[in-house]
Amino acid sequence: MGIIFAVLIFSFIVFFHELGHFILAKKNGIDVEEFAIGMGPTLFSKEYKGTRYAVRILPIGGFCAMGEDEETSDSPGCFNNKSVWARISVIVAGPVFNFILAFVFAFILILMTGYDRPVVGAVEEGYPAAEAGMMEGDKIIRMSDKKIHIFREISFYNQFHQGESVEITYIRRGETNTVVLTPKKDEELGYYRLGIGSEGYSQAGILSAFQYSAYEVKYWINVTIDSLKMLLTGQIGVDNLSGPVGIIQVVDESYQESKPYGGFAVLAQFLYLGILLSANLGVWNLIPFPALDGGRLVFLFIEAIRKKRVPPEKEGYVHLVGITLLMVLMVFVLFNDVRRIFF
Repeated sequence: MGIIFAVLIFSFIVFFHELGHFILAKKNGIDVEEFAIGMGPTLFSKEYKGTRYAVRILPIGGFCAMGEDEETSDSPGCFNNKSVWARISVIVAGPVFNFILAFVFAFILILMTGYDRPVVGAVEEGYPAAEAGMMEGDKIIRMSDKKIHIFREISFYNQFHQGESVEITYIRRGETNTVVLTPKKDEELGYYRLGIGSEGYSQAGILSAFQYSAYEVKYWINVTIDSLKMLLTGQIGVDNLSGPVGIIQVVDESYQESKPYGGFAVLAQFLYLGILLSANLGVWNLIPFPALDGGRLVFLFIEAIRKKRVPPEKEGYVHLVGITLLMVLMVFVLFNDVRRIFF
C-alpha cells in the first residue's frame, strides 16, 4: 500500500507541474496538442477545443505537449510565435506551481499539527548556548547572515556548518541580544551541537498557518539549494542522490512507520513528504541545465536581451546533449537506488 501511495504522490506532484505549463499556455493563447495524466499507452482520450485530454496507463505524472518543435508553423497559436515573455511565463509556471502546491500542503499540515517557532525550549548544560547565558524562552531571529523563522532552520544551519562558530541574535523580553557560539562535539553522536532544544509545536490559526506555510516552503527551497551547492563542491557525493525508486522506498518506509499511529499520522507524514518533494522538483527544474525548464529559460532570457532568438538548431543540439546527460544520471541514480535496497 505504501508503494501505491508513493507512486500517487509523486505522480500528482509531476502532474501539477505540467498543469502550470498548461494553464499559462492556454492563458497566452498557445495551442496545446495534448494534456495527459500518466504516461505510456492511452487508456482514454477526448478532444475539446483543439486539445486532446488523455489518461494514460502508467500513473507517473503527465505532460503538456505544445508543439514547440513546429519551427515553420505560421499558426498564431504556435508556442514559438508568441512573445518571449509569454513563453517565459509558460516555462516558469511549472516550477512555480510546484511551490504553490508545496504551500498548500504546508498550510494543511500546519493547521493539523502546528508550527515550530524558533524559540528555545531547553538549554543543555555543558554546551555553548548555556555557557553564553542563553535561556529557555529566547527567540532566535538570526544565525550569522541568515534570518530564522522556524526552529528547524537552526538545526539545518548547524548541520550544514558543522564545527563553525556562529553569531546568534535572539530576543529576550523585548530586548535584542547577540552571542557567538562555537559548537561542541558530542562524542557519543559524533556531531557538533549548540545545546539548544525546541519548545515543540504551537497551535496554528488561519493567519499564522499562512505565514508559517511560506516559511516552510522557503525552508525546503533553501535545503535543496544548499544541498545542490554541497553536491557541486564535493561536500556530498552523487552516491547520496535518489531517484524515483529511492523516493518510493522513503515514502513506503514513512507509511509503514506512521501506520500504527492511525490515519492522522499517515496523512501528516504524506503531506510533509509532499512539501519536500514538490519544493525539490521546483528547484531542480529551475537549474540552468539544458533540457530542464531552467535551461530553456536561459535561452529565452538571452533572446529577450538580444531581441533575437538563438538559432533553433543550435538550441536543439544543446538540449539534446542535456537530455543525454540527464539520462546517464538517471541510470546512475537508479543503479544507486537499487543497490541501496538490495545490497
